[in-house]
Amino acid sequence: MPKITLEDGTFKEVAEGTKLVLAIDDCGCDILHRCGGNSRCTTCRVEILEGDAGPIGELEQERIGREADWPANRRLSCQVRVTGDLTVRVLSTATSTGMPRGSRPID
Repeated sequence: MPKITLEDGTFKEVAEGTKLVLAIDDCGCDILHRCGGNSRCTTCRVEILEGDAGPIGELEQERIGREADWPANRRLSCQVRVTGDLTVRVLSTATSTGMPRGSRPID
């Protein structure tokens, strides 16, 4: 089973095909996901520090294409299906922003 490791060293083994946002949530991180996993808001963005997050799908590409200076290692965690080990940096949390997280995305 793939292992998701957060920048702080917290990790979780998950079933292959799990949405990355859910794996991060299951690690105990209060990652924002305001649109419910629909690739609309970019609040669930992460930086991939190690590993391959796979190809960018059409929905994700359409959304991030509207952003200026979007780094190649930045992804929308609601659109990534885990296929291998990843180490990630979560860029927006409820704690750091003071915003409510949003409802848990559907897998």
